[in-house]
Amino acid sequence: MSKIRGRILVPLPNTGAMGRKRNNFYMRSIFVFALCIFGLLQYHNFNYLDSRDTVLSDAVTNDSEDAILAMVPAPLHKYLTPHTRNHTAAATAVGAMFLNSTSAGAMATATTLNFDVYHPPNMTEIKRQIIRYNEMQLVLNEDIFGPLQNDSVIIVIQVHTRITYLRHLIVSLAQARDISKVLLVFSHDYYDDDINDLVQQIDFCKVLQIFYPYSIQTHPHEYPGLDPNDCPRNMKKDQALITNCNNALYPDLYGHYREAKFTQTKHHWWWKANRVFNELEVTRFHTGLVLFLEEDHYVAEDFLYILAMMQQRTKDLCPQCNVLSLGTYLKTFNYYTYHSKVEVMPWISSKHNMGFAFNRTTWMGIRKCARHFCTYDDYNWDWSLQHVSQQCLKRKLHAMIVKGPRVFHIGECGVHHKNKNCESNQVISKVQHVLRIARNSHQLFPRSLTLTVPSLVKKSKLRKGNGGWGDLRDHELCLNMTLATRFRPGLRSTKLQGHVF
Repeated sequence: MSKIRGRILVPLPNTGAMGRKRNNFYMRSIFVFALCIFGLLQYHNFNYLDSRDTVLSDAVTNDSEDAILAMVPAPLHKYLTPHTRNHTAAATAVGAMFLNSTSAGAMATATTLNFDVYHPPNMTEIKRQIIRYNEMQLVLNEDIFGPLQNDSVIIVIQVHTRITYLRHLIVSLAQARDISKVLLVFSHDYYDDDINDLVQQIDFCKVLQIFYPYSIQTHPHEYPGLDPNDCPRNMKKDQALITNCNNALYPDLYGHYREAKFTQTKHHWWWKANRVFNELEVTRFHTGLVLFLEEDHYVAEDFLYILAMMQQRTKDLCPQCNVLSLGTYLKTFNYYTYHSKVEVMPWISSKHNMGFAFNRTTWMGIRKCARHFCTYDDYNWDWSLQHVSQQCLKRKLHAMIVKGPRVFHIGECGVHHKNKNCESNQVISKVQHVLRIARNSHQLFPRSLTLTVPSLVKKSKLRKGNGGWGDLRDHELCLNMTLATRFRPGLRSTKLQGHVF
């Protein structure tokens, strides 16, 4: 106590240093706090779709047919509800059995009923129908929607047998703005009454069906199908020459012989392109875009709107672009960031082959390079098209690609993919929910497009083909398709090395 009392306390002058430190501390705290708030807001904005997707993926685990049907407007349910002719016949037979089992009187009534049981067409009838369709070139619904305008969009859909995916593609097309102005061309390589009934049920635009006439279905035991005397895929050339099988002299660059099921897709693509641009009467004066889709694609409701906007902006955003691409192979979709952005780059077969469009000018350049397409040893039409671009075209294929895709791939199984469940609804359900989020957050129908600088793209090197296309018969059939002219009534067959198709 005495020590404390003995001290002399000298007051320090008030310089304001402590106050300034306190004020600086408060200012720094406020700045850091504001920065954190800004960062959180930005994080929330840029991850809006991702977070919504996470919530939905956790909440929506039901990808059953009923759940998918609930996402579709009621008037369009008719396209998703199967009404197969075989099913109808079976139901009729069951009904007759039920009547027989009720009473003797009912039995007498049932036995007198004349049921119209469905009988699938035989091969002769299928070939006759294919000729009839291709000769008639009947445009359905033309009386409702009027004739095709020269600058309208033509959508060409390559169809095989996967009717489940085709149903969902049709539903997505039905919901697109301005779909009534287009012509839908369904190009089939398999004749099926159920698929025909589905296509002919379409009432929202003009429809035309064409049938690839050189299919495996119509030539099951002769070229272009599998001839019994064709060389097996893995037979060595020396052995093939000894056995004298048909194509012994023409294995592919990997030493394998042709497989009809793989060559058909490339043949069909080339045939339908020639058919649409050069042979159909309805397309004689068409100068607009032709958009290529496949049966296992799915479109956003603004895909035509985006396509038109891209076409309008090519003059200032990409004068060298001659291909417009609406689809990309992405596993996740961030519409908030990319819904109105496009990028430009050389057309790459493995990235830009889904939902792409070009006009007659571009096609004429491709057609002049038919020999490069038809003799390139690759059974893939898209790799062959890239080969044409790199080796033959004076004006290479250059694409404008929308970064927020408007065309999606929903097929789980096909030529290159074989999953356990080929009718899985999981991908269809995911695409439906992605588009619903984009719609609810106003990410569709953007007011303008913005060109972004693409990430560094490696220059596409010239490469060997994937093989499967060494057979001289495939080269000649492909080239003969190119030589065809606009259809003349009465011209029904094409001869190739002694074969009549």
